[in-house]
Amino acid sequence: MLIRFGLTACYLLSATLLFAQTPATVGHIERLDPAMDELLAADAKIEVLASGFTWCEGPLWVDDASGGHLLFSDIPRNSIFRWSQAEGIELFMQPSGYTGVAYYGLEPGSNGLAMDSQGRLLACEHGDRRVSVLTKGGGKRTLADAYEGRRLNSPNDLVLHSSGAIFFTDPPYGLPERADDPRRELDFCGIFRIDPDGTLALGSKQLARPNGIGLSPDEKTLYVAQSDPQNATWTAFPVNDDLSLGEGKTFYDATDQVGKRPGLPDGLCVAADGKIWASGPGGIYVFSPEGKLLGRLLTGQRTSNCTLGGEDDKTLYITADSYLCRVRLK
Repeated sequence: MLIRFGLTACYLLSATLLFAQTPATVGHIERLDPAMDELLAADAKIEVLASGFTWCEGPLWVDDASGGHLLFSDIPRNSIFRWSQAEGIELFMQPSGYTGVAYYGLEPGSNGLAMDSQGRLLACEHGDRRVSVLTKGGGKRTLADAYEGRRLNSPNDLVLHSSGAIFFTDPPYGLPERADDPRRELDFCGIFRIDPDGTLALGSKQLARPNGIGLSPDEKTLYVAQSDPQNATWTAFPVNDDLSLGEGKTFYDATDQVGKRPGLPDGLCVAADGKIWASGPGGIYVFSPEGKLLGRLLTGQRTSNCTLGGEDDKTLYITADSYLCRVRLK
């Protein structure tokens, strides 16, 4: 579904993206383990597909009859963009995460995106403080916006379980004044679960700043990134049979990299072989299922998120500050 807009929005989009100076590649690839050579060719590069965005996030690969396309959020612009090899960049949806009429801070738009089993787009919306679903007719429904009568902070990222349940994180980054915003109603940042019947359950309050989220292939482990400069970690939570979460254990700690490289632990994705591709200080960190750091795709930018897509999931798409990038995998 491509939602088009008036001339003003189109001209602004063209002016920003067409005339942006887009380099062919950025950064470099750091190989810390021979396993990286099994994933990436010796001449693999971090290619730039488009630039000129404000802060892009939430990449989602969507298979379609024409070969597939990528959706991703530009949070400050309150927009979702669409990229395909054939058509390049198009504006897909605006507004994407805030539908109010007054100014609502610097990050009002959608963040994490996902597709449910019915092919409907799910979104974590900062400004409207909810998890939403885009229906077949083009309208939105709210899946969750409050816990025990109190509004959520600003849902950030989400992942679907095969049961239809949705796990999502709820830090305060979408609130205009973040953790100190007077509109904040919850005194914690939770990891939540929306069950297929619509029930909202709290999974954990263990992390101060939960952010990116992903499930292991067997769905027995939930990985959550923490974007806390004092505790920049990834945590593995055991998923119980009833989908409740056990106590999380630190999977990897990158706190010593904070300040030395741009960015913090943010979004992540999990490959079919169990390897975790996760944005962190400097770029994308590649972990084995056991938590060993295999290498890094160092973009040189604050890197927000990544997803696997393309033919046989052999392309890693990366959102890095103003850039949309890709890396071809073996």
